[in-house]
Amino acid sequence: MIKRTIYYISHWEVWHWFAKYVFIGPAWLWLCLRARSFWFFTTSNPTITFGGFIGESKSEIYKQLPVGTYPLSVYAHPNDDLIDVINELTTIGLKFPLAVKPDIGMMGFMFRRIDSVDQLKQYHRAMPTRYIIQELIDHPVEVSVFYYRFPGKDTGHISGFIRKEFMQVTGDGVQTLEQLILNYPRAQFRLKELFSKHESKLKTVIQDGERFYLSYALNLSRGGRLISLEHEKDEKLLNIFDGLSQHSKSFYYGRYDIKCRSIDDLKAGKNFSILEYNGCGAEPHHVYGNGLTFFEACAILVEHWKILFKISQINFLNGVPRWTHAEGKAFSKTAREHFKVLKQLDMDFEFDKPAIQTAYADKLGDRFPAPAFTTQENFI
Repeated sequence: MIKRTIYYISHWEVWHWFAKYVFIGPAWLWLCLRARSFWFFTTSNPTITFGGFIGESKSEIYKQLPVGTYPLSVYAHPNDDLIDVINELTTIGLKFPLAVKPDIGMMGFMFRRIDSVDQLKQYHRAMPTRYIIQELIDHPVEVSVFYYRFPGKDTGHISGFIRKEFMQVTGDGVQTLEQLILNYPRAQFRLKELFSKHESKLKTVIQDGERFYLSYALNLSRGGRLISLEHEKDEKLLNIFDGLSQHSKSFYYGRYDIKCRSIDDLKAGKNFSILEYNGCGAEPHHVYGNGLTFFEACAILVEHWKILFKISQINFLNGVPRWTHAEGKAFSKTAREHFKVLKQLDMDFEFDKPAIQTAYADKLGDRFPAPAFTTQENFI
């Protein structure tokens, strides 16, 4: 207990989001007052629902990226006949193993690796909302690039570049998975989640040298480790992301999550795949990977909010409409309810655990309909 407390105090990145943001919350409120809108950010990325702050779909993002820069994908709905879904996978050449995740998701909730038709069947039965089935990108390096560009400018800025590592334990041929998890410092603040997710394997002894992935999601919030690549930022890298962000002409502020064969390949524009683009709600992950103090990280976050405000204001003055207060409030409420269900399902869901296979079927449904893909042609 004492070791856990010391670890918690000395590692501010594991604090609850409220504890991290309460000190700088007044800065956000000041920006809202200046804009006279709580939803000033909705104009930041005009062709992304809600500016990409929350509740945007991955399918609408992929539509705005160059073909071939994101994983080959099939979109499925719980009401779809699974046979039809499998036929579509076969038609476009997708084979196991595959990756699956909600079309509208966050923090890696319900991201899974699928190795068989039976696992896909279980996932399909459990998912209460639309989801994406994708080729499992096996490039060895996953990175995040935080990029912003002011409207009217041809080039932007890469403010953050980090590499991600899985949350994993390595067996010794003696300890069970449960013991390995209990002895793993980075797992101490998500024991309930991990024990629930891996319930059937907790008493299994992990072989010596075997790596066991506790989560296939590389988000910091799901236990991923972030490592700074600040020294790799250069003009080649910036040119790649200038091109990507100008493809739709309206990606101005956000974070790219990418898998690549190597950093050099990414800079050369080859052997990479964009897993996600997170809009104005994206956190600048580089505040966690550079050995910064808590207050240094706070200063960077506030500076990014100022940049977001400036980009949003320029677009607003150029005629991009903001969401009304009623629209933003209703959408935010629906999104929070959506993610609450997905979070609980993620904790409960485990393959070959049929008790929860249909438990969530009626909790989401179509309460959170697919957002319209509204390219505002007058503004791009």
